[in-house]
Amino acid sequence: MAFDTPSLKGRALRLLSGREYSRLELERKLAPFEEEPGSLALALDDLQAKGFISEQRVLESVVNRRAGKLGAARIKQELQGKGLDPQAVADAMTDLRSTELARAREVWRKKFGQPAEDATQRAKQMRFLASRGFAGDTIHRVVSGGDDD
Repeated sequence: MAFDTPSLKGRALRLLSGREYSRLELERKLAPFEEEPGSLALALDDLQAKGFISEQRVLESVVNRRAGKLGAARIKQELQGKGLDPQAVADAMTDLRSTELARAREVWRKKFGQPAEDATQRAKQMRFLASRGFAGDTIHRVVSGGDDD
């Protein structure tokens, strides 16, 4: 192996220094660099045993970064794409759904700030919130101006 070629562990650590990655994400990114079958799994096992790879930290990172802009459905999709434990994702969704209405109102307020004047604007506001992954009943309550929970 040449000295200028980083090891699989080195590559993984470089990626992890930027943000949290799940094991599945690291496997996808590093698979093209695996020279010996099984060496990637061993490197990731070692990093996971040492605490460099943590599904809980990945989950918390995504939720903290994305909750202010996205609804539970979009965040759930992102977490599932990272290959995280389904039960941990379900638990996070329960917490997110409890704050979804307030988060949707804040996203709506930043983007629009005032109620729709006609059906076209109302539809535009609803599509915007839907594209962000908010639930239909939440979107309806926000756009119609139903202020009480």
